[in-house]
Amino acid sequence: MKKISTLFKKDIHNLGRVINEINPENNWVFDGKAIATQKFDGSACAVINGKLYKRYDAKKGKTAPEGAIPCQEADLITGHHPHWIACDIDKKEDQYFWEGFTALAELGRVEDGTYELIGEKVRNNPENIRGHALVKHGHYILSLESLDFEFIKNFLSNPENDMEGIVFHHTADNRMCKIRKSDFGVRRISVKELIV
Repeated sequence: MKKISTLFKKDIHNLGRVINEINPENNWVFDGKAIATQKFDGSACAVINGKLYKRYDAKKGKTAPEGAIPCQEADLITGHHPHWIACDIDKKEDQYFWEGFTALAELGRVEDGTYELIGEKVRNNPENIRGHALVKHGHYILSLESLDFEFIKNFLSNPENDMEGIVFHHTADNRMCKIRKSDFGVRRISVKELIV
């Protein structure tokens, strides 16, 4: 899974924030060629030919483990090179990936594609769930009234929309871009009670 760009341009004075200017490579979103989906905050993984993989980021100067599958070419500036590496059912570090995978299998819903691992032991559980689950990328479609900067900012600022952000998927090819709640300086709601 390739790193994806941000819908709006970054603020050059604060790269953690965006400005009200479209990132030119994402004009397709505003041309009506995008499906908006919920972005979950977890750990990326994939099912490839029925096998479970997790994301491994080979940083500049580091070599990916043997058998790793590149997600994209290495970034020429940062050297960042994401890969997929097989999850090992016998390794403790992979147990939550397997818990999510097993839950999918029990429902008969394992299919090739990319997923987000979410749950109690993943990134402090911002999705507020019990156990662990694999959520297929692009599965939860959002209905947005507008793609206007202020509308999206207000949508993500609304406490009722407690999500990490939005991922836009191109309707005809594999292009994607994202916008996070944090791009507007907005934090997520604190977890108080787990959702069953």
